[in-house]
Amino acid sequence: MTDREIMLKKLSSYQFMMTDLKLYLDTHPGDKETLDKLSEYTAKFSKEKEKFEKLFAPLTASDTGANRWKWINSPWPWENEEVE
Repeated sequence: MTDREIMLKKLSSYQFMMTDLKLYLDTHPGDKETLDKLSEYTAKFSKEKEKFEKLFAPLTASDTGANRWKWINSPWPWENEEVE
């Protein structure tokens, strides 16, 4: 697995945790421990996303800032080497 793939898996897992915690907070809005965990995962996600975007490319077209076409310079999925 490449560094890029590892980072994408990390980002995906952080995003999953953030979504899961938000769903829990819908029914338990006063749970301080869960709010703290959500803040922790949000910070981890932001840090990892920033690192990923510096090394590779923006994650989404809306993350490109002033140059909204920069994301297109990344390799397309079919241009990546096959991992066996």
